[in-house]
Amino acid sequence: MYQHDGEDVFVIDAHVHLWDASEENITHDGGEQFIQCFYDYHTTFTPDDRQWDMDEYRKYGQERMVEDLFGNAAADVAIFQPTYLTDFYDEGFNTTEQNAELALEYPERFVLNGTFDPRDGKEGLEYLEELHDTYDIQGVKLYTAEWRDESKGWRLDDEEAFRFLERCSDLGIENIHAHKGPTIRPLNRDAFDVKDVDDAASSFPELNFVVEHVGLPRLDDFCWIAAQETNVYGGLAVAAPFAQNRPGKFSEIVSELLWWLGEDRLLFGSDYALWNPDWLVEEVIEAELTEEHRAEYGVEWDLETKKKVMGENAAELYDIDVEEKKRQFREDEISQQFDLTDHYGEPAAADD
Repeated sequence: MYQHDGEDVFVIDAHVHLWDASEENITHDGGEQFIQCFYDYHTTFTPDDRQWDMDEYRKYGQERMVEDLFGNAAADVAIFQPTYLTDFYDEGFNTTEQNAELALEYPERFVLNGTFDPRDGKEGLEYLEELHDTYDIQGVKLYTAEWRDESKGWRLDDEEAFRFLERCSDLGIENIHAHKGPTIRPLNRDAFDVKDVDDAASSFPELNFVVEHVGLPRLDDFCWIAAQETNVYGGLAVAAPFAQNRPGKFSEIVSELLWWLGEDRLLFGSDYALWNPDWLVEEVIEAELTEEHRAEYGVEWDLETKKKVMGENAAELYDIDVEEKKRQFREDEISQQFDLTDHYGEPAAADD
C-alpha cells in the first residue's frame, strides 16, 4: 500500500495489460503503427530516467509485470483489460486467455476481464459465454475502434451491441469498460467517440459503464453524459500521467471530473505498460489542485477522495473486500517474494 501523510492508501490499478507487440507477432502494418504510437505516448508522459527502450516495450513478459506492479507495493491489486487486435497481431495484442496465465497464478492479486465484439454475431455470444463459464469474469473491455476485415469500428448503441449487453446482464457481467478516448494510429478517432455510451447506459441501468480515458480529448462530452447517467464511471488511464509533467492540466481534468461526477465514480488506472505504477501512483497521489481550480470548482483532492479513486471505488464495483485482501497479502507469494510481509501489518498468529 502507498503511504501518504501517515495513512495507508490501498491501490487497485483498474487498467493493466500484458501485451506482445514483438515483430514476430505483427501481421499487418497497423500493428507496427499501433505500438509505435503507444511508445510515443509512453515517452511523452514518462520521466526521462524511467523510460523503456523500444525492444523492451514490445514484449516485457510476466516476471517484469509482476515486479513493476507489486515489487514496491505501488499497486495492491490489478485488473486486466484485454485488447485483442487480431487483425494486426497473429496471436492478438493481449487476450483474455493470455492474461489468464498470470491471473490464475496469482488470483488474489489480479482480476481478469473478458471482451466481446458484436460483429462476431452468434459465435461472439458463444465466446462471451465461454469466457464467463471458464473464468467467471465480472467485466469486459470493449474496443469500438478495432478493425475487423473491411470494418473500422462499431458502436455501443448498435442493435447488435445491445444483444451482447443483454447477455452480459443475464450472465451477471456488470462492469463494461469501453475505450473512449485518444485515437491510436491507425485507428479512427470517430470510432472512439464517447457519444454512443449515452443510449447504452440509459438502456442498461443495471450495468456499470466505465469510460476508459474519460473520453479525452472530449472531456466535456463525457462529463455531460456522466452527469445524467449515474451508472457511468470515469477511468483515469491516460489522464493520470498528466500529473507528472502537466500538473496544471491534471488539476483541470480532475477538478472537472470531481465537479460533474463526484468522488465515488472515478477509478485510477495506469494503463500499464503505457505507464508504470511504480512511479505513476506517487505522482497522482502527491498531486495537488491549483488554488484557481479549487476556488472555481469547489472540490478537493484530499486524502479521503484519493482513497476512493485509487482503490475503494474499484473495490466496490468488483466486490473486493479490502480488509480481507490486506490479511491475505501478509503471507501471499508476492509479499514473500518482494519482502512485503510486514507491509500489510502483523502476520496471523500460528496455531498451537
